[in-house]
Amino acid sequence: MNKDLLAPNLVKFLVTSAACLFIGTVQGAVQVMEPIRSWLVSIGAPNSNPGHLIDPLAHAHINLIGGVVLFIVAMIYYHLPKMSGKKIYSEKLIDHTYYWITVGIVSFYTTLISFGIIEGNLLLQNPEEQARVHAYYGPVVSVCATIMTIGYGCFFVNIAMSVVKKSIIAADSFRG
Repeated sequence: MNKDLLAPNLVKFLVTSAACLFIGTVQGAVQVMEPIRSWLVSIGAPNSNPGHLIDPLAHAHINLIGGVVLFIVAMIYYHLPKMSGKKIYSEKLIDHTYYWITVGIVSFYTTLISFGIIEGNLLLQNPEEQARVHAYYGPVVSVCATIMTIGYGCFFVNIAMSVVKKSIIAADSFRG
């Protein structure tokens, strides 16, 4: 891959990282304001029950995974060729990394917020229904996590192939 093409391909990672940090910052500011803070505490934030899905889980997820980890992935893709002298194995895998991880981040975050709000309201208004709704949480969040995992798999394969590709080619050339 041409080094000139690599940096523009990574801009989407940085823009999404910044967007996630912005969302996390806004959520952090909003969730400490009354009456939202009182509502979150009444449904168990930050320790248990539906409240913990919103604060700390969704808040931490959008900041750490969306904001920080996406940034780190972009920086590894950018700096690995400069530091190792080897090209990134696949530009397509860079795109797959981005899209799978981003869809996973957004769906995971949305699931945490949605279930936190729905189950929180049920806890306060109709506690018997909360367990029925919570039965869907595990399967839904598992699908979101699996989507994210596919993206990380693309990333790890791409990095591993980038590092060992030249070595494998060099070793094959000696075998004749």
